[in-house]
Amino acid sequence: MTSTDPIAESDGLPSPRHRLSTRIVASSLIALVVVLAMVGWTLWLSWQLEGAGAAINDTGSLRMRANRVAVELMRPQAGREFRTREQIDVMDDTIARLARGNPARPLFIPNDEAIRIQWRDVAGYWNERMKPAAIRALGQPDAATYLETLPEFVSRADTLVRMIEQDNAGKTTSLRLSQGVLAAIASAGTLAMIYLLYLWIISPVLRLRDGLQRMAAREFSTRLPVESQDEFGVLARGYNRMADELQDLYAGLERRVEEKTAQLAAQNRDIGALYDMAAFLNLPNEIEALCDGFLRRVMLQFDAEGGSIRALDPNNEKLNLMVSVGLSDALVESEHCMKVEDCYCGAATRQDGVIVIQDFRQAQPGKDLNCQREGFASVAVFRIVTRDEVLGSYSLHFRHQRKLTPGESQLLETLGRHLGVALDNRRLSAQARQLAVVQERGLVAQGLHDSLAQGLNFLNLQLQMLDAAVKRGDAEEIEEILPLLRTGVDESYQDVRELLTNFRSKLSQGDLQAAIEDTVDRFRRQTGIETALRFGPGQGAPLPPEQQLQVLFILQEALSNVRKHSEADRVEVAVDNGRDFSLSVSDNGQGYDPAEVAERGESHVGLHIMRERAARMRAMIKLESQPGAGTRVSLALPGSERQAA
Repeated sequence: MTSTDPIAESDGLPSPRHRLSTRIVASSLIALVVVLAMVGWTLWLSWQLEGAGAAINDTGSLRMRANRVAVELMRPQAGREFRTREQIDVMDDTIARLARGNPARPLFIPNDEAIRIQWRDVAGYWNERMKPAAIRALGQPDAATYLETLPEFVSRADTLVRMIEQDNAGKTTSLRLSQGVLAAIASAGTLAMIYLLYLWIISPVLRLRDGLQRMAAREFSTRLPVESQDEFGVLARGYNRMADELQDLYAGLERRVEEKTAQLAAQNRDIGALYDMAAFLNLPNEIEALCDGFLRRVMLQFDAEGGSIRALDPNNEKLNLMVSVGLSDALVESEHCMKVEDCYCGAATRQDGVIVIQDFRQAQPGKDLNCQREGFASVAVFRIVTRDEVLGSYSLHFRHQRKLTPGESQLLETLGRHLGVALDNRRLSAQARQLAVVQERGLVAQGLHDSLAQGLNFLNLQLQMLDAAVKRGDAEEIEEILPLLRTGVDESYQDVRELLTNFRSKLSQGDLQAAIEDTVDRFRRQTGIETALRFGPGQGAPLPPEQQLQVLFILQEALSNVRKHSEADRVEVAVDNGRDFSLSVSDNGQGYDPAEVAERGESHVGLHIMRERAARMRAMIKLESQPGAGTRVSLALPGSERQAA
């Protein structure tokens, strides 16, 4: 079907009025409407019959109720008036219920004029004749007047019941007839639908299957008749066009399969090369080994006989040689070249910002002598980039004339980006290591200042006082100063030993508990202070080595402060590694006044160092103390801030 076909739309489908779905939906809707109408009619008849049946029951009960009133009037026992009025009320309720009807029950008088007239006659006879006669009879010893009206009322009620029954009989006949018609419609509709489905769907599908079977048998001359304008007509036209194309293209099918197979193989090779290169670049190699391995893999992938990688100097924008493979020293002496063109035999040029392959035979005379002497016929150069920043370039030298396809050029550009990302990651990792060393050196300097510097200042002051006492010949003051000097030297020696021990602390994953136990044992031996160590029941994953090391440093600093400042005789250390990690160190020493320390701006107890280490591991540290009530250091690391182990 062409676009000029009047029954076709822009998407190739037939117009809505010619579509098979339109016919199926329309015929189904018509059948549904007819069936629903018949079902609704039968339901209405059933509802009418049910309501009239209830009316027959209540109308028939009027005769019984009227007789009950007569019986109560003729009974002389006590309570005659009460029982009679009760029966009259029941009679009134029944007549009122029949008058108003109840569609939900259902209960109603049939909507027939003759029946309605007879009903009004029965109800009027009761209200106008019988009920007044019954009420008058209550004050008399007999009920003769009421009994005279009773036969007439019963006769009229019987007539009403027979009329309703006759109406129900007619509706029952209509219901049976409707059910028969509905069964006939269902049978005829089913047969008609089967015939139409066979005509519209099954027969075209069988023709299409026959055509496909013949096409599978390579009978490409097979054509289907176009007998309709619906979807199967479109399929028939499409099948015929397909047969035409298959008949025309079958001869070249093998060649096309070979071309597609070659394309898929090339794509698989490219994907394999990218995967292999990404895996190699993620290995922890040095930069020179990284570049050498990259270059050799690219040369092997593209059958190059030589290659080089040059890095761009950001200061003077020179390209400096990093590695070369298959190139002589004379050819790579241009590592101090000022321009890209000077680095690659003067044969490379730029197209859209990418250095492309060149033929040395077309280069300017004298500018490619080195490459020609080496036996290279062409070179391809591509940039090494990362995040839109050019880091350098790499070249591939070929001894034969080579023309890169667009796919090969794109792969080489992608490899250049991979190498750029790997080099940039190495640079960022080195910067991160340098930053970590600088930060740790800062903490070491703070530790030296808080321990050795203060001790040496004290010793210097005592030496000045000793010198002045010697000059004055004050033996008594000399004897007072010497023990202080001895104590200061001993404390400084202890500080040095403690700092050296702390600086040599190293941890692997899972060694934190053993390291904490060693630190506490060493503290007990050095100070003689009673120290209790308790590990909580938490079963959380081990902290990574970096966070473990920070926890150990904080513990060492807290114990060092206890040794130097607290004058305590008992220390408690508690560790809990659950979902959250917590560490607490408490003593019963002299404590300190936090407000006073804050006013003086002092951090002589190592608070600043502990806060910095806690901040590095994204933990919260809290120090609580009161004069004479000891000190408590609490470290809390939320589970959400745990680093990946």
